[in-house]
Amino acid sequence: MTDIVIIYHNPRCGTSRNTLAMIRNSGIEPEVIEYLNTPPDRATLVALIAATGAPVIDAVRAKEALFSELRLDAPGVTDAQLIDAMLAHPILINRPLVATPLGTRLCRPSELVLDILPAPQRGAFSKEDAEVVVNARGERV
Repeated sequence: MTDIVIIYHNPRCGTSRNTLAMIRNSGIEPEVIEYLNTPPDRATLVALIAATGAPVIDAVRAKEALFSELRLDAPGVTDAQLIDAMLAHPILINRPLVATPLGTRLCRPSELVLDILPAPQRGAFSKEDAEVVVNARGERV
């Protein structure tokens, strides 16, 4: 999907911050798109979700109160309705979405980004909660 690494990022989200830090730990400075300030257009959002290979519902933050308020959990809600809701309310977009030359993933948990990074980790990495993800040799734990 891309020749560069792009992260759709929410700096208030720990998972998103950890993912961004792992990208940078591989020596890559990604294009950071704070999607709440600069939401993707329909074509981009549809393409990102399709590239993950996961169903549209996986790209929706079901934990957001707005998800229930908009009745997106009701039987029969279509993918198009979910996309419409995410475009109208970007807070409903699950994060972080990362696109690299090796694939696109919703990186929940954050270490899923390691599967699609085009460069290895350059050293140890621990998440904000001190969980060790990569050892001193740059190997996934």
